[in-house]
Amino acid sequence: MMLDDIGADADLQETAGSARRGIQSVGIGFRVLSALAAEAEPSALGTVARRSGLSPSQAHRYLASLIDAGMAHQHAASGRYELGPQAIQIGLAALARVDVFAAADPAIAAFTRETGRTTLIAARGPLGPTIVRWHAGRRPIVTSLAIGSVLPYFNSATGHAFLGLMTDEEVEGLLAEEPSPPQPAAVAALRRKVRSRMCASVDELLIPGLRATAVPILDIQGRPVLVATMMATPAFPRSEDDGILHKLQDACRSLTERQGGTWAPS
Repeated sequence: MMLDDIGADADLQETAGSARRGIQSVGIGFRVLSALAAEAEPSALGTVARRSGLSPSQAHRYLASLIDAGMAHQHAASGRYELGPQAIQIGLAALARVDVFAAADPAIAAFTRETGRTTLIAARGPLGPTIVRWHAGRRPIVTSLAIGSVLPYFNSATGHAFLGLMTDEEVEGLLAEEPSPPQPAAVAALRRKVRSRMCASVDELLIPGLRATAVPILDIQGRPVLVATMMATPAFPRSEDDGILHKLQDACRSLTERQGGTWAPS
């Protein structure tokens, strides 16, 4: 082998080693950013180091570089760290590209194929929760409901799931518009139950012989943008309901987290 070839090989090896080191540094930098994002308020250096698996001195060096790039910010008074303006801009740009329905439709379709349960997806329309997709299960359900049908807030699992995560002001407005509104105490208890379980269930309340369980899909502000509702007739064993509900909750939790939301049962 000629000396020039040996030199070229050495250069290639050095370049490859530098690339590997560079990629590793980027990965560690993202760990530090993730540590900042995981906290609800500005973080102390020790907290960032612990969350990112670094020593305080290592974390400090990475934070200094991230601050220079606008990805992190240090408060002068407290010395604590948080995400910088550039990181926030990137996060907002990513959220703007998220189409929750485009992600939810195939995910709920996969859930229906796996479980055999008929499942609908509803969005909040001007008249109330509106069915925007219907995935038929292995055993068809005969009902007058269809895409475009509007479900009641106070008498359906889908409506209850929306109610549980809506703001107090929104719920008060719905109660004011309802001809025969339920008692506010009953609505408050229902909303607490939905938030604690992250689901709502009704049994033959809206349609005789049909039981339904609804799970919300949340946005970054914790608001319900969609609700996925699985339905069952007496042909489906009730003993299977809990296990299938957990599958639907896993799907909705994943969809929530994909658009920056937090799945946080109270």
